Amino acid sequence: MTVYIDPPTWPGHGRLWSHLVSDVSFAELHAFAERLGVPRRAFERDHYDLPSHRYADAVAAGAVEIGSKDLVRRLTAAGLRRPKGRAH
Repeated sequence: MTVYIDPPTWPGHGRLWSHLVSDVSFAELHAFAERLGVPRRAFERDHYDLPSHRYADAVAAGAVEIGSKDLVRRLTAAGLRRPKGRAH
């Protein structure tokens, strides 16, 4: 069971963001986010959006740093990818 985080390179709302995902289950991802104090409203389809100032906190809590393309590959391989426009 692993939770992954990509670098905070995604702009939005005047700051940079990372994506936090699990390669096992959404339950694992939600539990990790809860332990980290990330609000559930930060969950979007298949990932949590995490502001850059929380990146180090996530890594210290056990999230594995990987590139964005690798993050999407792992999410897709786990069958957990939910692209925009796809109903779930």
